[in-house]
Amino acid sequence: TRDATDTACRIDGQDYLLIDTAGIRRKSKVDLKLEKFSIIKALKRLERCDVALVMIDAEEGVTDQDIKVAGYAHERGCGSLFVVNKWDLVDKSVTTPRKFEQRLREMAKSLGHVPMITVSALSGQRVNKIFPVVNKIYQQYTTRIGTGQINRIITNATTRTEPSLHKGRRIKFYYTTQVADRPPTFVSFVNYPDAVHF
Repeated sequence: TRDATDTACRIDGQDYLLIDTAGIRRKSKVDLKLEKFSIIKALKRLERCDVALVMIDAEEGVTDQDIKVAGYAHERGCGSLFVVNKWDLVDKSVTTPRKFEQRLREMAKSLGHVPMITVSALSGQRVNKIFPVVNKIYQQYTTRIGTGQINRIITNATTRTEPSLHKGRRIKFYYTTQVADRPPTFVSFVNYPDAVHF
């Protein structure tokens, strides 16, 4: 479809708003100005999203476009879940969920925290498992961590693995605090901010 639609639903007493982005296809397959406009609208709709379900075709395998779409969701601060559809059509003697996930992790190294689930929309296989995972992601996405707790975590981490040197001096983490959720966002006060890798 070219038109993005919103669908309200209730599952196990919980209300959800499903936002269909109407698909973001490869640039080589996008030749109509109208479709390019619909892609821009789809990316805007991601900004309204709390948890993005990144749909992957199990038969086609992981594509660069799948990783780009997941990257778009990540850049817009969405929690994400890789949903591998058409799992009923995969030759299980060749492809296992573990092998598929290894390939996915190789291609999406910066998205190693994003969980993956295999489903079949046609047969309904494991579709009922999507929303419990979405709820868990949302809970993490909206989590607030106290300043004392986050500073203990940072202290333990920097004690175990000492920060690197910057111009011959050790990087020091003085203080860290959470400044936002959706997604959880932290600010660290350090002696050499430009020396700390993102």
